[in-house]
Amino acid sequence: MIVLGGAYYQRFGYVSASSLGITAPFEVPDEYFMAKKLNPHAEKVNGVLHYAKEFGIE
Repeated sequence: MIVLGGAYYQRFGYVSASSLGITAPFEVPDEYFMAKKLNPHAEKVNGVLHYAKEFGIE
C-alpha cells in the first residue's frame, strides 16, 4: 500500500517506500513517499511505482 504523506502515517505502520525498494516515478522527498506491507510474509518487491493512466502521471 502506497501513500503520499508525512509522519502521520507512521502510526499505522507505514515506512519510507525506499526502505522497501520502491521508488516514485517523480521527485518526492523520501519522508513523504510511504509504503506498508499488507502481508508480512510476502516476497520482497522492488522497482518504480506505476500509476494508472487516469492519474495522468507518467
